[in-house]
Amino acid sequence: MSERVRIDVWIWAVRLVKTRAAATEACRGGHVRLGGQPAKASQQVRIGDEVRVRIHGFDRIVIVTQLLKKRVGAPAAAEAIEDRSPPRPSAIDAAQVPHRPRGAGRPTSRERREIDRLRGRDG
Repeated sequence: MSERVRIDVWIWAVRLVKTRAAATEACRGGHVRLGGQPAKASQQVRIGDEVRVRIHGFDRIVIVTQLLKKRVGAPAAAEAIEDRSPPRPSAIDAAQVPHRPRGAGRPTSRERREIDRLRGRDG
């Protein structure tokens, strides 16, 4: 039988989250997926599994290459994963996203149509 490690321990050990408690909370909150399915903290990972962790609004997609039960240094943690995450949007891309200030009230009919058009929902 192949060796396995709890997913919350593994994502903490490879430094995807800062604390073990944060790893468990991420699993409880549905921010961790194992093979495309939401993962419970006690689920086991094996070498070759795909793990997705949502951190600060972005998905981190990694493939398990080594099983770690204890937290290791950054160079060793980098060897334990194969990172397949898409690149994060640059600051220029973020500046092009429309922003509506808080407290501006409800959008007018014209503003709502513009928002729908930007989101590709014009119909």
